[in-house]
Amino acid sequence: MTTDASGEWKQWHEGRLETVSAPYGPLALTATHWLEDYPEGRLPDIPGNWTADGDAIVLTAAAGDGLTLDGEPFEGRVRLAADPGPASAARVGYGERRLVVLVREGIWGVRDFDPAAETRRLFRGIEATPYDPRWSVPGRFTPYGDDRTVRVENADGKRRGLGLGGELAFTLDGQEHTLQVTVEGDGSLWAVFADATSGDSSYRFRFLRPAAPGADGRTTVDFNRALLPPCAFADHFICPFPPPGNTLVVPVEAGERKQV
Repeated sequence: MTTDASGEWKQWHEGRLETVSAPYGPLALTATHWLEDYPEGRLPDIPGNWTADGDAIVLTAAAGDGLTLDGEPFEGRVRLAADPGPASAARVGYGERRLVVLVREGIWGVRDFDPAAETRRLFRGIEATPYDPRWSVPGRFTPYGDDRTVRVENADGKRRGLGLGGELAFTLDGQEHTLQVTVEGDGSLWAVFADATSGDSSYRFRFLRPAAPGADGRTTVDFNRALLPPCAFADHFICPFPPPGNTLVVPVEAGERKQV
């Protein structure tokens, strides 16, 4: 069983390297522009005019701007909702770049993904600890009943709401621990956590994504698959910091640790 789990972990790790280093993966993000900082609608190094209008961004462009919309040359005016999918599927392009529309707490922004980004060119890998079964333990999820939102600092220095759906309890080396977790749309869990290695032998915080719990609340807490957040690869992400109570006192020497 351990051999199978170790082999699955290696495949997972290789898949992570492919995802991170993909042409429009996190390493390709070169900027995040919030429209409230550009009231006249002109974004740095991006053609066209971009303005927020209620539930959308209004993009106005001339033929000479060189923008594309849904893969076709674009000129005129269009209302853009937030892009729901990966950066590679963003509706607006500029050459090989993809301009991703996003909204956070009513504030609209545009992310610039460039496959030629220096961070992508210089990437050498992810330092990760090989699989160790001691870091994969049973867990039990207890929902709060009503979803909660806490304000936490983000990587860009601003405080934003983080939705939490319950607590995940587990035991490591005889010690009981809990993490506050978000429940994703597919029922899986998402935790933002730090531990005694954070900021030292690992990045300052990491993500954990346990599978959807069963009807009895049981799932597996596998720190072998602890993830570096996107902001570990590019400074322009706004990753949330761990909520109160999500800093473990034990050193979690497992999973992804740092970018090489």
